[in-house]
Amino acid sequence: MRETRWHAPPLIRGSIALHLLALVLVSFEPALWPWALGAVALNHLLIAATGLWPRSHWLGPNWTRLPAASAARQEIAVTIDDGPDPRVTPQVLDLLDCYAARATFFCIGEQALRHPELCREIVRRGHAVENHSQHHRHHFSVMGPRGMGREVQAAQHTLTRICGEPPRFFRAPAGLRNPFLQPVLAGLGLQLASWSARGFDTRIRDAAKVRATLLRRLKPGAIVLLHDGHAATTAHGVPVILEVLPGLLEAATTAGLRTVTLREALT
Repeated sequence: MRETRWHAPPLIRGSIALHLLALVLVSFEPALWPWALGAVALNHLLIAATGLWPRSHWLGPNWTRLPAASAARQEIAVTIDDGPDPRVTPQVLDLLDCYAARATFFCIGEQALRHPELCREIVRRGHAVENHSQHHRHHFSVMGPRGMGREVQAAQHTLTRICGEPPRFFRAPAGLRNPFLQPVLAGLGLQLASWSARGFDTRIRDAAKVRATLLRRLKPGAIVLLHDGHAATTAHGVPVILEVLPGLLEAATTAGLRTVTLREALT
């Protein structure tokens, strides 16, 4: 993707207008300052809440499902976050091979630096590596534009150098963000992607429960979220994704659904 021009979404344009209106009102009628301050505070709370809603479109373009043309082709996307993990990712790749499935791996830059050959193996097997920030900071959603820019650009550089092609999609750590992210992504030509089906496999150790949650949302156009990094383990010490993935892929095949990378869904 090439650099694109950032266009402020309606929520941001409205917020700017509200701030200007509040300033004008207080300038002409200082006694109205409590009302103006209250309106601005509520606006900030709304923006913050929107950033805590991973599937929101209010802060800018966000893939929560595949494009309509892709869904019409009976396609779904399996996306796998927080790797690469040398213990889990190779087993995930083998499972995907068994079902001739394609997946999109949202990789953390510093993890890729630790395991560059594993990133290259992901690409070699026909999957896509995309940008999941350089360090997966827990406070990513409260960073300013410079901090976010450093995180996203560093991962973009790292993954491009290792894999030989630049990522085209970005997923925020935990899906959380703020209004500063979209201008950064536009400058790098990256598309934000979240998901439509999530089983919380970093916290829930019951693979059957995770699988059932995902299967209820498995339909054309679905973007499924799983984790090879930070994966919860079952009572037997098995990463949940390894017990969930076979049943998920079998169900997709039975339903006539075809797995594609997010990049392939663009065509």
